[in-house]
Amino acid sequence: MNTSELATAVAKRRTFAIISHPDAGKTTITEQMLLFGGVIRQAGTVKAKKSGNFATSDWMDIEKKRGISVTSSVMQFDFDGKRVNILDTPGHEDFSEDTYRTLMAVDAAVMVIDSAKGIEPQTKKLFKVVKQRGIPIFTFMNKLDRDGREPLDLIAELEELLNIEGVAMNWPIGMGKGLKGIYNRQQQQLELYRPTDESKRFLPLDPETGEIVGDNPLKQDAVYQQAVADVELLEEAGNQFDLQKVLAGQQTPVYFGSALTNFGVETFLKSFLSMAPAPSDHQLQNGTDLPATAPEFAGFVFKIQANMNPAHRDRIAFVRICSGEFTKGMTVTLTRTGKPLRLNNATEFMSAEREQVSSAVAGDIVGLYDTGNFQIGDSIYGGKEAVEFEPLPQFTPELFMEVTAKNVMKQKSFHKGMQQLVQEGAVQLYKTYNTDDYILGAVGQLQFEVFQYRMMHEYNSEVVMKPIGARTARWIDPEQLDPKMSSNRNLLVKDLEDKPLFLFENHFAENWFRDKYPDVKLTEKL
Repeated sequence: MNTSELATAVAKRRTFAIISHPDAGKTTITEQMLLFGGVIRQAGTVKAKKSGNFATSDWMDIEKKRGISVTSSVMQFDFDGKRVNILDTPGHEDFSEDTYRTLMAVDAAVMVIDSAKGIEPQTKKLFKVVKQRGIPIFTFMNKLDRDGREPLDLIAELEELLNIEGVAMNWPIGMGKGLKGIYNRQQQQLELYRPTDESKRFLPLDPETGEIVGDNPLKQDAVYQQAVADVELLEEAGNQFDLQKVLAGQQTPVYFGSALTNFGVETFLKSFLSMAPAPSDHQLQNGTDLPATAPEFAGFVFKIQANMNPAHRDRIAFVRICSGEFTKGMTVTLTRTGKPLRLNNATEFMSAEREQVSSAVAGDIVGLYDTGNFQIGDSIYGGKEAVEFEPLPQFTPELFMEVTAKNVMKQKSFHKGMQQLVQEGAVQLYKTYNTDDYILGAVGQLQFEVFQYRMMHEYNSEVVMKPIGARTARWIDPEQLDPKMSSNRNLLVKDLEDKPLFLFENHFAENWFRDKYPDVKLTEKL
């Protein structure tokens, strides 16, 4: 591509993540978007386990069985003149680290909230990460087909709990069994819920009076009259829409709808794509910004996934392209090692479905077949000048397990599985300092369950896991280390880079250690 073609292609990209508390409807709204993009013909539901209709974005076997998302899926499609890249993230808090890294690879976020429950703990956690990045946040108040909380209360809660202005772009006319439609303030039209005549789903509104133009099937309806009164109140006393505030992450446009019944989703998607930003500049390790339209290729690995195709036992490194054009067969340099790599096999995603990609630009996500070259956070570049992006967030584990192979005759598959799953970043691996016994660390219990399941079903390795409980990890300078410092209360281990650390039983044990060895420096992270 020449400079002009590259800029045009980048301007069409919209790359965003969908975040929510578990069961708020995140996967369902993703599927409805894929329907509009013509990628799938029928939406399934994560709860329809008996029917076999699983969510498109939940491709891993354990996700289908449990009806939860534990990995970040990538889906790409074209809609309304835009190339859309959706990253569907795990809703379960035990996998929030995967979500945090994914949020580093997007330009905007869609926050899905259950209108009956409002803002839940996991939503609040994820929102903080998005807010720190300063990227735009769009809010979809879901499950309008069920009775929920008052819309005004939901918007007020956004401001109170998340400290962000909420602006209602549309307004519900009733909810649950009394749902009549949505009053679209932005488009000046009313969308009826399940109208008898589909051609009259959208009714134009008079911009002066706010009333329906022509025949008004809801004229005598008290719920409709209340909605009109609410909208008048919003016009006078509510926050005024400000696109600059939205793009700065200071204001969130709020949309109401029902993903399950596919009501209000298309309107939301069109509005979102018209406002969400194209790929923006990315900050480098040296503090400078790399423009998305820079001619030389550069990107970073934000996720590694093994066995997406169980038949081939493959391993994919997910790369966010930040500048330039990716072309099949190009040679890039891996910043960490300085070694050149030829990228012959790259893929675009529709969840587990894949197609070979010949060209991609800033904003796109490509999957590179990996034979062990990549690590999470790696930078790659195609030009002569080295490019290194900011490090991705890392989280110190809180729960720990001793892990051994049940069958000592299957050590090869055990070690291979351990190595590959640990490189994905969901669990972290440590070894006891003297005996090299394996210890796994994770943020939550579910990560261990997924690890055990995948070791069995993907590597045919049954593992025995013995809890050693919650521990506090603290690294120590090797020059200050005396192995005799270790005890049951402060277990001495080493990380993947052979750097020593203690796993303290509790804060009391840590404080006792600090008192006994006042000159020894302990750090939370490397």
